[in-house]
Amino acid sequence: MKNIFKSKFFTRLGWRNLVVVAVVLMLGAAVYINYRWFYEPVVESPSGGAADAGNQAQTGDEVDYYAAVSLSRQNARDEALEVLQAAVDNPSESVDVAATLAQISAIAETIEAESNIETLVKSCGFEKCLAVINGESASIIVSAGEAGLAPSGVAQITAIVYEQAGILPANLTIIEK
Repeated sequence: MKNIFKSKFFTRLGWRNLVVVAVVLMLGAAVYINYRWFYEPVVESPSGGAADAGNQAQTGDEVDYYAAVSLSRQNARDEALEVLQAAVDNPSESVDVAATLAQISAIAETIEAESNIETLVKSCGFEKCLAVINGESASIIVSAGEAGLAPSGVAQITAIVYEQAGILPANLTIIEK
C-alpha cells in the first residue's frame, strides 16, 4: 500500500518540480550560510573606537575581511550555478529548463548589480565596499575611513542601490566596518 501511495504522490507532483524545489532550497541554503558565516557587526569598543565583533581594531584585517567575504560569496554562487547547470544539462531528469535558466539569469543579474554598486560606491570616496543583495533587500558594508559615514554618504549609497538594483531604502541596510 505504501508503494502505491509513493508512486501516486511523486507522479502527481512531478519529478521535475521536486528537482527544481531541491535546487532552489540548496541555493537558498548557500546564500544563508554565506551571510551567517561572514557577517560581523561593528560594535563600539570600551575605548570609544570602532572594532569588529572580535574587538580587534580596524587595520589590515579589514582588507582580509572584504577579500574573504567576496571570495566566499563567489564560491557559493559558483556552486549554486553548477547545480543549476547540471540540472539543465542532465537529460535523464525532466526539469523545467525555462525556470532553471531564469534562476541562472537572476543570479547573473544579482552579480552584475552587486558589482556595479560596489564600483559606484567606491567612486564616491569610500575606501572599501561590499554589496550583498538577497531578493528585495540589500546590505552594503562600507569602510568610510577616519571621517566615518556621514548622512550625505548614506544618501549617496541609498541612491546608488536604488538606481542599480531597484531596492527601496526601507529594505537597505548600510553597515560601516
